[in-house]
Amino acid sequence: MGTGRLEAFSDGVLAIIITIMVLDLHVPDGDAGFGALHPIWPKFVSYVLSFIYLGIYWNNHHHLLHVTRRVSGAVLWANLHLLFWLSLVPFVTSWVGENHFASAPMALYGFVFLMAAIAYYVLQLALLTVEGPQSALASALGTDVKGKLSPLLYLVAIPMAFVVPAISGLLYVAVALIWLVPDTRMERAMAARREPSS
Repeated sequence: MGTGRLEAFSDGVLAIIITIMVLDLHVPDGDAGFGALHPIWPKFVSYVLSFIYLGIYWNNHHHLLHVTRRVSGAVLWANLHLLFWLSLVPFVTSWVGENHFASAPMALYGFVFLMAAIAYYVLQLALLTVEGPQSALASALGTDVKGKLSPLLYLVAIPMAFVVPAISGLLYVAVALIWLVPDTRMERAMAARREPSS
């Protein structure tokens, strides 16, 4: 089967996740001045970071499926596995913000994103099984340095949350920054696939 329905479903789920997350940002009571926003800054910062992460996943998921020609039952389950972990992002985002970046919430935040990274890797493997080792997808993924570095940074950040939560937070920001740098592997593969064969 094609990838269209899978992508449409995933887009819908990610849109709902972002909506749930933003609904947790409540307007402060009382004073209408900017000072009234001070108590909610931790929730806003955690929201911004999580929004960036979800945007990265949406972007990469989109590119991944556009280099893919077909999906299997295993791919459908691998995709649901990824969406399960991403659906927990509003919960951990809220917990981190409510508790001003305390140790346990910061550790769980990293654990959820570690599991999402693993789930994304599993999805890639399932797609590679369908597409084959000589496919445009396999060529585009290459050595996938970013995909291997991210889980390592999470594995450092999670225990670090119990020592210095701020360092843990900086590592989460570092992972997001790594992925914000444009990655043209998939776009090059899509362009190559569109070129007429000579």
